[in-house]
Amino acid sequence: MQLTKNSLDNDFDWLREVIQHRLSYHFNGESVLKSLGEMGAPELSHGDSPYADFILQHKLGLEERVILALALVPHVIPHFLDDVIQVNLGKTGEFPQLGGVRGKSYRGFIPTGETALFLLAGNDLNQRFQVLQLFNEDHFFARKQILWIEEPDNGEPRMSGRIILTQDHVDLFTQGVVSSPRFGMNFPAQRINTLMEWDDLVLNEQTMLQIRELEIWVKHGKTLLMDWGMNKKLRPGYRALFHGPPGTGKTLTATLLGKYTGKEVYKIDLSMVISKYIGETEKNLCNLFDRAANKDWILFFDEADALFGKRTSVKDAHDKYANQEVSYLLQRTEDYPGLVILASNFKSNIDESFTRRFQSFIYFPLPKASERLELWKKAFPEKISFDNDVNLSKLAQQFELSGADIMNIVQHVCLNALSTNNFKISNNDILNSIQREFVKSGKIC
Repeated sequence: MQLTKNSLDNDFDWLREVIQHRLSYHFNGESVLKSLGEMGAPELSHGDSPYADFILQHKLGLEERVILALALVPHVIPHFLDDVIQVNLGKTGEFPQLGGVRGKSYRGFIPTGETALFLLAGNDLNQRFQVLQLFNEDHFFARKQILWIEEPDNGEPRMSGRIILTQDHVDLFTQGVVSSPRFGMNFPAQRINTLMEWDDLVLNEQTMLQIRELEIWVKHGKTLLMDWGMNKKLRPGYRALFHGPPGTGKTLTATLLGKYTGKEVYKIDLSMVISKYIGETEKNLCNLFDRAANKDWILFFDEADALFGKRTSVKDAHDKYANQEVSYLLQRTEDYPGLVILASNFKSNIDESFTRRFQSFIYFPLPKASERLELWKKAFPEKISFDNDVNLSKLAQQFELSGADIMNIVQHVCLNALSTNNFKISNNDILNSIQREFVKSGKIC
């Protein structure tokens, strides 16, 4: 969406006027200090830009609007604040009351909490106290993880910290969409999706019924909590445990839930979350949950035993901090307002303190013979045909395989068919691939 003159440009012009007026009043002793309203805040209309829509949707006041523009402008016009400040300060040098810091790579003026205090309140103590409330934890900005004051070094005033605007909102205001987070140490999760449909998922009736119940919560949980007032009685979010042998459809189910409810699904890479260094695991988890806050994502912890496993008795400092990591994770999981899915091969591996807080336990057993037959039929592409000796029903009866096993076998068979340019599959082709799959997994055929 293209940004228009009626939104960001006008608000930045207005911000320049606010800064110039405050500095002129401070240095030149102007007798009258205009209020924000008297300075003529630009009018906004729905549809002008994502920035305008955001302000109107959330009914931001003029002071909140100044803070939002102040936090955004370094991301859009890096020289903006330096230009307007230097023009007004002239040769007076730095002005500590204005706050602001320089970054490590970014050499422009980065506004701090003190910058907002000076622009909106000057030296008026009562007004400063009122502006401080805009940065409280219960304010809309902090509560919705939009912007906040960066934690300063120990002993330094809180408002000396930088004003942090989330990258999600920078993207929204400048590009019209929120970019998917990049996989890495700061966000150890990958978005997963699928081209498959619900009809491609083969599960027993009881398991499928529980998944449908979970889908209902994802679609209607927010209405239950907010519109029906159950947020007074129920905790936010929903926690489900998927347990059962590997390859039985746990990851695919999580992905399909996201696909059919319009939610993004992120699979957490536990190898990047867990750290041997004290405090690092909590930091990694904090980054993850902070980024996910208010996004309505589905968080999928595969092989969750590593983080959600049974806590140990405290024998040394390592045990103590390991248990603290579990406690921290438990708290963040409980506070998360969306769907959290834990996947484990064995339900008994998960700590009871977690399981007591789950709303749903869904067992994914190995498929029965009838289900395996359905999996075999759905697995092969239409371009191949079978020799007369192929009996899928007999294969389903004879070999106890998971859905993932069957897909691996079919992939191997089809690749062999492509390599020989023979698209007619024999029973021996399938049996050889089954043998290969059993050997790979250490099973006896």
